[in-house]
Amino acid sequence: MGCTSSMYKNARKKKKKNIPQVTIFVPPLRVPVLSDDVNKMLRGLVPKALVDRISSLRNQIAFVAQDTGGTAVQELQGALEDYLPLIVGLTKRENGVQELVEFKWKNIEDGRHEVCAKDSWFELLSVVHMMATLTFSEANSKLISKDPTSDRVVASDSMSAAVDLLLKASGYLEFCIRDVLVHIPADIKRKMPKDLQEDVIGAISIQALAQGTEMQLGLAVESKKATLPVKRRLACEQLSYLGQAHFSLSKCINNGNENKQLLFIKWKYLEAKAAAYYYNGLIVDKGTNPSCHTTAVCCFLAAEELLTESKKACLNFCLAAPITRTPPLWGAMKHLNKKIPETAFKKSQMYGYLLDQEKGLHGVPELPEFELSLKPEEYELPETNEAWDREKWEIPGQTLKEHLIDSEDEMESD
Repeated sequence: MGCTSSMYKNARKKKKKNIPQVTIFVPPLRVPVLSDDVNKMLRGLVPKALVDRISSLRNQIAFVAQDTGGTAVQELQGALEDYLPLIVGLTKRENGVQELVEFKWKNIEDGRHEVCAKDSWFELLSVVHMMATLTFSEANSKLISKDPTSDRVVASDSMSAAVDLLLKASGYLEFCIRDVLVHIPADIKRKMPKDLQEDVIGAISIQALAQGTEMQLGLAVESKKATLPVKRRLACEQLSYLGQAHFSLSKCINNGNENKQLLFIKWKYLEAKAAAYYYNGLIVDKGTNPSCHTTAVCCFLAAEELLTESKKACLNFCLAAPITRTPPLWGAMKHLNKKIPETAFKKSQMYGYLLDQEKGLHGVPELPEFELSLKPEEYELPETNEAWDREKWEIPGQTLKEHLIDSEDEMESD
């Protein structure tokens, strides 16, 4: 665990760095490292065809991910789905190979830091985590305009598709916490990178639900049928999800990608709170009592201040490493960036004298709390690949001791 690959000895030409645009937060992509360990360690214990299939698929995933930088989402997802039933077989204690193979993974962004573990459950965790990361990437692509010079318009179908993908990604991560991490020994867990720790995985899972709610609010803003209470509820729900994600991530915060994720949560939290106060103000302002109008003005002014703070938070997020481009306004915030300042100014002109009369007796009201609506999509592992049916195995006779001696000899010769 914690092995580090050697640095490239030959200098390479610097590629033009592509600065991505982030609408959906995508965790760092971890990919398998090309390796012959599967062949070396399973030879003679598992049928050759099965060993070759596992090794071939794993190296295919590694090659495609490295060659495309992880952008070939559909191809990678297909290969991972084919690979997963084979890995399930490795985790079965009765097959006797759970802790034989050392699986190596690396962060594709830096390309040099490897993480290794002789545990098939670690491999399963890494595979499902990669599937979740690719799903986040796909959701992000649904919301990014192909023409950066045009006015940002995100179609309703794209937002609906993004919601489905976010729930799917959240389901993958919840599965990792509930059904995979519990099988990994404590000594291996302690050495795993931060983005595979339970609190970080949990934070990203909850954050996905928050962003799904953000899409729903965007759809509600576009709908003539959506009422003000519905819009306020969605904004408040998004706020609650982000608060939970912030709490979970804060328990294990460190410099690096976790810090960028925390900045993303802060940015989105401020946006959601601005939206919640704006819609709360519109609802309260419908009252006939003068105090309703003063409370509404307090809400609008709070929303305007939060909106200003959210823009600063967005810039802080984009400038934090790895640098990302500032996304153009879209969805609910495209509408609210115009409406909040307008409404705050208009209502302050109309009812400012009431605030002066009461001399600050009216503060910003507490926002209502609601039961959270979105839940992760349930995920279950596929059935073990039929190639793991031991009754059909035909393997040339070799004891485990002989097999391990042969493997050690091979490693020494290497």
